[in-house]
Amino acid sequence: MGLFAFIKEAGEKLFRTGEANAAAADPAAANARAAQAIHNYIVALKLAPADLGVSFDAAKSLVVVSGTAPDQATREKILLAAGNVAGVAEVENRLSVARAEPEAQFHTVARGDTLSAIAKKYYGNANQYPAIFEANKPMLSHPDKIYPGQVLRIPPQA
Repeated sequence: MGLFAFIKEAGEKLFRTGEANAAAADPAAANARAAQAIHNYIVALKLAPADLGVSFDAAKSLVVVSGTAPDQATREKILLAAGNVAGVAEVENRLSVARAEPEAQFHTVARGDTLSAIAKKYYGNANQYPAIFEANKPMLSHPDKIYPGQVLRIPPQA
């Protein structure tokens, strides 16, 4: 359980955050559409457990995810997929894990960061960047395609 913070303006653009008139007219419907977009994104990444639940509160920029992830890595990837969406500032974790494992650390990408520099910071060896890249698949498609504000999983060293 817990609350994870993200940079609201950074991330995948799954829904239009400027739909103020529609949201004001029917905020529940707008929240439901945004939640469904995030749910569909997690499913498209092939991370969703059968019991995945996603809700969104635009007034708080908050996503709540629930269900049972098969392992800790998948749980963390679901949280990152939900949080690395433009318009989301926080993700409330209500996911349980079928198989407990050590938790990863998280790193918010700053301007000028590279996976090599991040690996050097956390592991003491820039050549360990593939471990970070692999830990963030399928959200990352290439090691050079990270952006400021994105939150990455930093798995424990093997």
